[in-house]
Amino acid sequence: MESTQASPRITRDSWGKLEVEGLGTFKDAKLWPGGGREWNWRETGTNHRPGIQPADVEELVEHGAEVVILSKGRNGLLGIRQETKDLLAARGIEVKVLTTQKAIKAYNELAPAQKVGALIHSTC
Repeated sequence: MESTQASPRITRDSWGKLEVEGLGTFKDAKLWPGGGREWNWRETGTNHRPGIQPADVEELVEHGAEVVILSKGRNGLLGIRQETKDLLAARGIEVKVLTTQKAIKAYNELAPAQKVGALIHSTC
């Protein structure tokens, strides 16, 4: 289900709040080319440790992301499982792991021109 649309930009952010162009306000966000939604950790049982799981990124891949940005949180407290990085690498998807502010900046820079997806954690 690949999209040819640009990824929606994050227009404002603060602790616990992300405003996404055309989608609204979320605590944490899953974003991909042409759309996005709230990232609810309970769907996959994600916790800070061991962190972002392969199931968390599947939706980004399904929507055609060729670059995936994973936010570790504002203070870098959210982990990323090695299996998640391995899954993306096996599919030829470039991965950037950054703290939230850097992740938002990188995502917004790539959004207009590349098929970018992101998991953005707005706290910790």
